[in-house]
Amino acid sequence: MEKVLNEQITKQIKEVFAELAHPVQILFFGSEENCEYCGDAEKLLKEISAINEKVNLSIYDLKKDADIAAQYNVDKTPVIIIASKIGEQVIDLGIQFSGIPSGYEFSTLINDIVIASKQDSGLGAETREYLQNLTQPLLLQVFVTPT
Repeated sequence: MEKVLNEQITKQIKEVFAELAHPVQILFFGSEENCEYCGDAEKLLKEISAINEKVNLSIYDLKKDADIAAQYNVDKTPVIIIASKIGEQVIDLGIQFSGIPSGYEFSTLINDIVIASKQDSGLGAETREYLQNLTQPLLLQVFVTPT
């Protein structure tokens, strides 16, 4: 079976993952129906999670695992959620990718895994205070498109 990641990329990820502090849980939501990139995204995540034992991967089907998908507000595929893991408890950090993280989004995926492992956003005190004082839910979405 042909690999998605070549040896050089795998080595670089291994070096970055050396700084993982705590376990990370990746939740992948795919579908057997009408999902052009599900197979590629799943294959990519399997290779990434095999690089370091602190990176765990769970694979779900949007229809068959509808209750879990609803828990994480997943309504399309493919979707990747990066979560923190404390013991058996999975902590949703709100990090969600829709589609396959290729190109520049790939480095963002790897960086998000490291951030989730540190269990600290890296935000400054002023930003944390601002966010704690929000009185209404805030939905922040970043959209990217390959060019």
